[in-house]
Amino acid sequence: MDDHQTIAALAALAQPTRLRTFRLLVEREPEGVPAGELARLVDVPQNTMSAHLATLSQAGLVRGERQSRSIFYHVDLDRFRAVMVYLLQDCCGGNPSLCAPLISDLTPCCPPGEETQAC
Repeated sequence: MDDHQTIAALAALAQPTRLRTFRLLVEREPEGVPAGELARLVDVPQNTMSAHLATLSQAGLVRGERQSRSIFYHVDLDRFRAVMVYLLQDCCGGNPSLCAPLISDLTPCCPPGEETQAC
């Protein structure tokens, strides 16, 4: 990850429809969401959603997977994690006690390795 890639990812998310779409896709992992359903859920025309998905795809944040006649979209959680790690790799000058609250906030209801319905 470098500055250019991180800026592209952040710029892609710096638009309300794309941010909403990204968050919706995060909620729907791992099954993904067909492009037409995304447009309906976000309440935008399909051609508009297509443009937003193209921007998110170019930034590496989402990927499309053809299933029969539909394209299902998924977030690329590895890429998103790389962006977050890049932003935080020098967190708090290496002082772990300053970073602890941030790390705690980034640890949601689903610790790694645990799969529950609540997540």
